[in-house]
Amino acid sequence: MASGERTREVAPRQTGEGPAPDGPERVAVTGEAADVIRRLTEQHGPLMFHQSGGCCDGSSPMCYERGELRTGDSDVLLGGLAVEGVAEPVPFWMSAGQYAYWSHTHLTVDVVPGRGSGFSLEAPEGVRFLIRSRLLE
Repeated sequence: MASGERTREVAPRQTGEGPAPDGPERVAVTGEAADVIRRLTEQHGPLMFHQSGGCCDGSSPMCYERGELRTGDSDVLLGGLAVEGVAEPVPFWMSAGQYAYWSHTHLTVDVVPGRGSGFSLEAPEGVRFLIRSRLLE
């Protein structure tokens, strides 16, 4: 893995259930995205990601201050992104409807230059998070 690219392996769980150490790794983070996550954590405190369905930026992973977006019974916790220099894993949630389509994929949070729209915390940084996917092995 690249520098800073780590995950905490967890099986998908519904809201209210704790992560389990079994099952395939479902979400990871690139070193470049980890750098942005560290900066955002220093500025905003603990973070969370949510991947909803939809089109345009609605299909991009959105980064929020932890607890800013309420998760519920229609969300699945895919895992926690372990980023060096960030005290706690950053939870990565996905809407259950979106998970039904992506349940066979491994997701990697990456970052590219440009500005997405919406309320994701990285927007003022001149970058945007995106998902790279591959089939689970």
